[in-house]
Amino acid sequence: MRTPLATLEREALRVYARYVEEFVEAHSLCPWASRARLEGHVKPRVVMTADGSFDEAVSAVRELSADENIHVALLIFPRLSISRVEFERFTSALRELDEDKKMAMAPFHPDAQPDLSSAERCVAFVRRSPDPTIQLVRLSILAEVRRPSDEGTAFMDPSAMDLRAFLARPPKPPLHERVANANLATLRALPADHAVELLDDIRRDRDAAYARVLNEEE
Repeated sequence: MRTPLATLEREALRVYARYVEEFVEAHSLCPWASRARLEGHVKPRVVMTADGSFDEAVSAVRELSADENIHVALLIFPRLSISRVEFERFTSALRELDEDKKMAMAPFHPDAQPDLSSAERCVAFVRRSPDPTIQLVRLSILAEVRRPSDEGTAFMDPSAMDLRAFLARPPKPPLHERVANANLATLRALPADHAVELLDDIRRDRDAAYARVLNEEE
């Protein structure tokens, strides 16, 4: 017989999958999300803590970090009622408690506002997951992604190079800035309120599903 917590875990994974497939991947908001998922390098993990304790989360991070096949992991907290600012602090504290330091951590939260005034402000909206969620990305994979292309590291013949033109070229923005700028352009090009309505629908789906789980417990 399925327990209420097992049902909650199933529903948390289902609504998170909606967020990833219908919002992030459907609009190409992460250049590597679909490929990593389809190649089996993404692992979502539901963490059932409801009081903000760290034991279960620390254990999950340790286990996920040890599996080199996992490039991206998600810690999903369906029972954690916490503001976005508090969850950012929770993520920072978890980062400090992680002894292995193999994974970068980024907080995602359902309370993010749809602010498209700048690429920087848009990041929180892109991370508007149905539950508080921490994205873990293996640092070695990030290093590979950020590595300069062959074009940037290839041997250049100084005698054949226009040094003045080379020095005049503007430096390429960091990868996270390029992704944020591309996401801002994508969301601004969508029909008005399309992204908000989609994320609101996923949130309503989440709330209704979790309410059914609570009814099962009574």
